[in-house]
Amino acid sequence: MSTVYDCNRPDDREAGLAAAANTVRAGGLVVLPTDTVYGIGADAFDSDAVGSLLSAKGRGRDMPVPVLVGSWSTIDGLVQSVSRQARSLVEAFWPGGLSLVLPQAPSLAWDLGETRGTVNLRMPLHPVALDLLREVGPMAVSSANRTGHPPASAVEQAREQLGESVGVYLDGGPAGEPVASTIVDLTQPQPRVLREGAVTLAELSEVLGVEVEPAA
Repeated sequence: MSTVYDCNRPDDREAGLAAAANTVRAGGLVVLPTDTVYGIGADAFDSDAVGSLLSAKGRGRDMPVPVLVGSWSTIDGLVQSVSRQARSLVEAFWPGGLSLVLPQAPSLAWDLGETRGTVNLRMPLHPVALDLLREVGPMAVSSANRTGHPPASAVEQAREQLGESVGVYLDGGPAGEPVASTIVDLTQPQPRVLREGAVTLAELSEVLGVEVEPAA
């Protein structure tokens, strides 16, 4: 049976983070607050857990799951190489609402869906999410909703949609106005914005020193 922990109360937060970490390590699913919307997460390196995440959302492998990390340095072990552009964007916008699509390290034994050799990485600006990520390592995290339904901006909305498929719900309070992260594809020499969101094209262009445009 799933349990909800109020992370605005210190005792509940500590117990909730411990329960969530144990659940993730055991191959289960957790719901966690982020700086955009609530997410449903699993151990990124547990392919069965990632499959359970996709099933809970009613989502196919053709929509691979992004990966959240708890520090800048974590990406060094997850991607083929960290380009100067990627490093500049990480330093400017992480933690925050910017997702980077990069070629994954060939040695990684994970299955996030049909990624075609890439990985979508982000470091969220939320203390509860960061504490959990630093405890368990990279997590596959998607928005905490059934596919086709609105993303959850409160833990109750996530629980209504996902129910007992999730072992632990971490309640960080209302997420506020949901703003999606901006997704930048850095797999080609020219950066491409796959989705505009929290970080603007002008902000990206200023950091990179080149005109960044949406993908055609």
